[in-house]
Amino acid sequence: MLPYQTLILIALLALLPLAPARAATQIAELTLGSSAEGRPITAVKIGGGPRKLVLVGDTHGGPEANTFQLASQLADYFRANSAEVPAQVRLYIIPTINPDGLAAGTRFNGRGVDLNRNMDTSADACPENDWRIHVQGAYGIESDTGGPFAESEAESQLVRDFLLDASGVIFFHSSGGDVFPAFCEHAPSIALAQAYAAATGYTYDRYWQKYMITGGMHDWAGALGIAAITPELASGDQPEFEQNLAGVQAVLRQAAELLPLPADQSENGMAVPALIWRFWRAHGGAARFGMPLAPPERAGGVARQFFERALFELHPDQADTPLLVQAAPLGRMALAGRALGAATGHPPADEPPGVRYFSSTGHTLREAFLADWEQHDGAQLLGAPITEEFGAPDAVGVARPTQYFERGALAYYDEDASVRLVPLGWFALARARLDSSTAAQQIR
Repeated sequence: MLPYQTLILIALLALLPLAPARAATQIAELTLGSSAEGRPITAVKIGGGPRKLVLVGDTHGGPEANTFQLASQLADYFRANSAEVPAQVRLYIIPTINPDGLAAGTRFNGRGVDLNRNMDTSADACPENDWRIHVQGAYGIESDTGGPFAESEAESQLVRDFLLDASGVIFFHSSGGDVFPAFCEHAPSIALAQAYAAATGYTYDRYWQKYMITGGMHDWAGALGIAAITPELASGDQPEFEQNLAGVQAVLRQAAELLPLPADQSENGMAVPALIWRFWRAHGGAARFGMPLAPPERAGGVARQFFERALFELHPDQADTPLLVQAAPLGRMALAGRALGAATGHPPADEPPGVRYFSSTGHTLREAFLADWEQHDGAQLLGAPITEEFGAPDAVGVARPTQYFERGALAYYDEDASVRLVPLGWFALARARLDSSTAAQQIR
């Protein structure tokens, strides 16, 4: 029989609240998109915290298949040991971002482009790493493999869209036996590279020593405030799993210090939410969309902000998809109740180069407008055309060839042969303020 004091202690312990058990770590398999040749690009997601860390393997296909093996082994490890991912982190592992190159045994994607030379790296302050067609590659070989324009490739666009809300990203390459951060003096990237090098035993280098990398994924990410590094495995054929597992574990243990949350920004004295700012900057910034016109508005979980030539909406429920930040349908809003540019009604019998017909809207896109649409993510940012070309006055009354799309409008400037977005953001904001029931009214 238990002593009387022991019975009292057991009774008191039974009255104490139980410490909450940590919820089981989330594990999910995702298909992020497709390669140039239609192969799926997948990821493993482990955890659900606010700090998004992404591990990317096999950017350079077959010649760096050991990084595919490494990323696959890391995915298997963290599936089995998910408790090592702290509550503040959600970890994504992409075994290969270049499945076409992996299948073909080549460094390039299915269209012959070097994916680690294809990103738009013009947003940082270092012009020497800016994207260009003519690039340096393995063994110092130079070739015209940067792509026809920055982020021309489906894989590059996937990286851009998926990393929009990332805190940190690690791009595995081989071979060099070192770790280097984003090129343009980005402090979080430098801190991440130093910590990873210390844990793995690889050499820390301030940048890739052998030649200049232009259009690199790590430099693109660093320019948006994402801590970004490139570990170069020491060998060209071994995954070096234990070393790199130690590196990833070190990053996870120091997540609060090494993986900064996306930070809100200020442009021209106007606050811009972090992810809207990243989207705006990644797609051309002020040069393309102009500056913010008003503070952000929030309703029903969605944040909206007007820019001179766009209205951007942040949809948190669309995380990990290209719809996380969306361009609002300003073109349709501007043309509501108006009829402009009759539809062709049917596709052309023989679609010549420089012409594209959109069956969804019955309109055709040609020449300079088509080139601009293709080079500036027209499908995502403008949508399909909803008029044909027609003459319309600009802000100072000069008639210009103009074409409206679901989410914007383009105008052609003969004096410099440029295509520019029409400032529909201004018009939409003015209309919203006039329609607002709180707007001050003038009575004369």
